[in-house]
Amino acid sequence: MNDFEVRGATDAVRNVQVVVVGAGQAGLSAAHHLRRNGFEPDRDFVVLDHAPRPGGAWQFRWPSLTYGRVHGMHALPGMELTGADPSRPSSEVIGEYFTAYEETFDLRVHRPVDVHAVREGEDGLLLVESSEGTFATRALINATGTWDRPFWPRYPGQELFRGRQLHTAQYPGPQEFAGQRVIVVGGGTSAVQHLLEIAPLAADTTWVTRREPVFRDGEFGEDQGRAAVALVEERVREGLPPRSVVSVTGLPLNEAVRRGRADGTLDRLPMFDRITADGVAWDDGREVAADVILWATGFRPVIDHLAPLRLREPGGGIRLEGTRAARDPRVHLVGYGPSASTIGANRAGRAAVREIRQLLDGERELRVAAR
Repeated sequence: MNDFEVRGATDAVRNVQVVVVGAGQAGLSAAHHLRRNGFEPDRDFVVLDHAPRPGGAWQFRWPSLTYGRVHGMHALPGMELTGADPSRPSSEVIGEYFTAYEETFDLRVHRPVDVHAVREGEDGLLLVESSEGTFATRALINATGTWDRPFWPRYPGQELFRGRQLHTAQYPGPQEFAGQRVIVVGGGTSAVQHLLEIAPLAADTTWVTRREPVFRDGEFGEDQGRAAVALVEERVREGLPPRSVVSVTGLPLNEAVRRGRADGTLDRLPMFDRITADGVAWDDGREVAADVILWATGFRPVIDHLAPLRLREPGGGIRLEGTRAARDPRVHLVGYGPSASTIGANRAGRAAVREIRQLLDGERELRVAAR
């Protein structure tokens, strides 16, 4: 059916029906459903992952983020994660789980492989150009997530700061901030986790956000989840860059957060106006000295390799119809926008494969009719 050649060869275009880019939660879910629908890895589809080992973005999380503190990790389809020690680092627990998952379902993920660009090929095929060579494919499932594109805001004077600046993506854990004055920027769960960890060790911590944080008390059930996803989905339908699901759910008000609010750790200041050599400053004359600025300012989707296909809308995002790119029915984005949560990624993987199955079956019927 396909002329897939020996893995590692880079001197020929290799033909597969589907290329999956990324092997995090969304990519593995898609690969699983491809398997269930009769697609054979390394013959009918291939999974390309740039990470050095299984685990998706979880493998890069800081050691102090233990599995027991992970918010809403949903099992991959067909295999539960059971018996995990909540005190172990989430990077280890989930890395081992993903490894077992890939082996159990024989997904044959190719790594480390960097995908440079996806272009239009001949005869209706897409060309996926990678460090392992070029793949010609009838459909693409993009599951590249956001971890590799941390968002760094720009503020006047940023280059003058004499201390250390780092992003959540580089966060090493709280020990490195012992005895230091730390400013944490950002209104999400990562910022809150950083502050609660760092505050007992640091000389001083300051929390700065653009908007007043919204804390969520009580249960967060299915109805609330659906409403939050719908808000993110609306932006994607309009072709706007997606917001994270967490950004519309609010911050969970657990016991640790309650203590942080009570002792002042989570007292928040509005966004500063500029950065100075020794800290940050506001136009009203207030200043805060700092040794470190920790930017917990989120991530953006990793989709630059799709630029040759011109999928973006004037609003800057890729408009989706389900998981399918509105401008190209061969391209599906999973783990993007409303499917960025772990449970959403699972559902999106299944939905993408269902539509790709229909697309390929339709093409096959047309070829038969044309004979």
